[in-house]
Amino acid sequence: MSGTRRGVRPDKIGLYGLLGVAALIALFPLLWMLSGSLQSLTELLSNDGFLPADPQWHNYVTAWVQGDLGVYLRNSVLYTGSAVAGILLVSSLAGYALARLDFAGKSVFTFVILAVMIIPAPAMFLAQYKLLISLDLTNNPVGYVLILITSGIPMSTLIMRSFFVSQPRAVEEAAALDGAGPLRIFWNVILPLARPGLAAVAVIQGLGAWNEYLMALVLFDDNSLMPVQRGLTAFTSADTPQQQILLAATTISIVPVVIFYLMAQRHIVKGIGAGAIK
Repeated sequence: MSGTRRGVRPDKIGLYGLLGVAALIALFPLLWMLSGSLQSLTELLSNDGFLPADPQWHNYVTAWVQGDLGVYLRNSVLYTGSAVAGILLVSSLAGYALARLDFAGKSVFTFVILAVMIIPAPAMFLAQYKLLISLDLTNNPVGYVLILITSGIPMSTLIMRSFFVSQPRAVEEAAALDGAGPLRIFWNVILPLARPGLAAVAVIQGLGAWNEYLMALVLFDDNSLMPVQRGLTAFTSADTPQQQILLAATTISIVPVVIFYLMAQRHIVKGIGAGAIK
């Protein structure tokens, strides 16, 4: 009986098998990219095998040097880190206000946030560019980071609002009875409890900021200010058909994102589930 109780149910076997196949399908492009980054161009184009016969580790050195990835990675880390910090600060405060405070126009404000999310980002490029020109922030990292922050605030605010709504008020009421004010309650009590929601927002907006390229192409004239996505285009022209080097550069570009995701993964599922818009 104990063996039966500990055994895997037949219906679970099918579910696990299906999830395993889905995981392999999701991982295959990454595995193919990693394998292709270690092949020579001839081997890659011949498509004789999945694994490299003779790993070409120098592809990564070529990608780093020719693509100037060090500069672009530094820029992307700076832009993404600044944007995520700004988004977390503003969206957590705004989400808490929408979840806990009663003020005139609260429903209208929420509706405006939803309406802004419907507008495609490219449709706002012209207005944003003209605004940055008037502020003398074109070809300036500050202007680019501000665009990233404003683009990520609406969705992040709604996620944080839903997360705060799902939290019980008992802890806040106990802190208020001890004499804590609204800001102290928020920073010392509520925000530590919101770590899963903050992690989910950080990952979602971090991926968006890291992969952004179109607005950077519009705002920056100086290549030294471009994010890492610009570095990848150095290997995509018809004059330099170096697909294996492009795969190596792409692999390098995703390493910071993977590290960040692994560090925050234990909070992500809980945060997305708790902060799901209902």
